[in-house]
Amino acid sequence: MADFSLSRSTRVAAGPTQVHALVDDFREWQKWSPWEGVDPELHREYAGPDHGVGSTYRWSGNKKAGEGQMRITESTPSAVVVDLEFVKPFKATNVTTFSLAPAAGATDVTDVTWTMTGRRNAAMGVLGKLFLDKAIGGDFEKGLASLKREAERA
Repeated sequence: MADFSLSRSTRVAAGPTQVHALVDDFREWQKWSPWEGVDPELHREYAGPDHGVGSTYRWSGNKKAGEGQMRITESTPSAVVVDLEFVKPFKATNVTTFSLAPAAGATDVTDVTWTMTGRRNAAMGVLGKLFLDKAIGGDFEKGLASLKREAERA
């Protein structure tokens, strides 16, 4: 099994606090997550605190949405770390980190980096890198664009 890391970044014309609020509360993800719209009948279940460490989100839906759960394991003003477990359409466990940094010399501009790390099994091998970079990377770009719009709208 090989390690992988996939990141995408954007600059948001909003302070880190505004961006953090959208990432640190799974209920807010409906506004910007690139996967929220793939199944209009998506079943969502929330547990634990409303936001921050221990907050948990479970979902199940059609073949595109799949099934899994996320749990926030770290939440600071500069990062939100999420343990991500996919059950369907494939089993995988990954860590997702949202890094939030004020842009140099600005308090109302935030550089956001969305990173997923994990282990790739032998079946994903070389094709896995291409798939991750194109499919998941594209989803990250779409999600970051939506996160940017939502944060800047606030």
